[in-house]
Amino acid sequence: MKTVIPVPLPDAPYDIVVADQGLSHVGSWLATAEQPLVKPGQRLLLVSNPTIFRHYGETVMESLAQAGYAVQYHLLPAGERYKNLKSIQSLYDAALEFRLERQSAMVALGGGVIGDMTGFAAATWLRGIRFVQIPTSLLAMVDASIGGKTGVNHPRGKNLIGAFHQPQLVVIDPIVLKTLPLREFRAGMAEVIKYGVIWDAELFAALESAERLDQFRYLSDNLRHQILTRSCQAKADVVSQDEKEAGLRAILNYGHTIGHAVESLTHYRGVNHGEAVAIGMIAAGHIATRLGYWSKEDADRQYRLIEKTGLPTALPPNLNDEDILRLLQGDKKVEDGQVRFVLPQGVGSAIVTGDVSQEVIYAALASSRG
Repeated sequence: MKTVIPVPLPDAPYDIVVADQGLSHVGSWLATAEQPLVKPGQRLLLVSNPTIFRHYGETVMESLAQAGYAVQYHLLPAGERYKNLKSIQSLYDAALEFRLERQSAMVALGGGVIGDMTGFAAATWLRGIRFVQIPTSLLAMVDASIGGKTGVNHPRGKNLIGAFHQPQLVVIDPIVLKTLPLREFRAGMAEVIKYGVIWDAELFAALESAERLDQFRYLSDNLRHQILTRSCQAKADVVSQDEKEAGLRAILNYGHTIGHAVESLTHYRGVNHGEAVAIGMIAAGHIATRLGYWSKEDADRQYRLIEKTGLPTALPPNLNDEDILRLLQGDKKVEDGQVRFVLPQGVGSAIVTGDVSQEVIYAALASSRG
């Protein structure tokens, strides 16, 4: 099965291809388009981590080489804590050693951390070269690989250093999810639930109707396809209307405001991104209920769905409310000193507001402690 989802940006349109055995076709899709996305004969630097490369690197390298590209690879350590400027420096060193030129490209094979760093390196090497996303985690497939946000973390905050740089192509091969660790699968489901809450009520209902959501093997083929294609379509719809987050795109940060604070305070180790987003959605749901934006019934529906996925539903007990608020006030989404929250207005719709008092935030954090 192959589904192509266009991302119709005015200056940088591209396709998301969801296809079984897609890893084996990356080279031909790059080289044989009506206008090749990257001309055959160019140098490509494949960026991955050791675990992912061991599983899939040879397949992708062979596909690219057979299409006529000169390919080298560079491996970065796995983990959010390595998403920093030191890793970017090692990528620059590899690009220099392999003599990447302006017509060359970088190819990201991995999860969101690899995709973000590869995209940022591509955006800044020689003032910008092409890059391709081949996401291997559910979270990266449905979220991080789409939309052109690239970057790294600062010691005092997540994704504070970055650039918008759209990929030439996103290739999603569902087969790789079979080797995805259970915890990483559940982390990706947090982003899927997010799309259901803010944009796609039908997706939310489909998730609710599933008997189990906590393991990939329990999903039907139809639900797996819906999860990938509907989530990607939701992201493409939003990004195509607001590429640089001037307005609508901010709703994609649902659950991320408090979620990013949780990640930072646990030093990107105790809680992963998807788990933090799940906790952040619970907290945002409490805020929305207190402010009258949505009903307790809808908040309970969200809670049950997150719980069914096996994701955490409460803040880690060792986190201090004042520390969370301090990080919220340093978040990149702050405007005129006000923390901006994405809040649901019922399943399938959301708004962005800075009109949330500290009192309401503290009350929501208290309610999020179980």
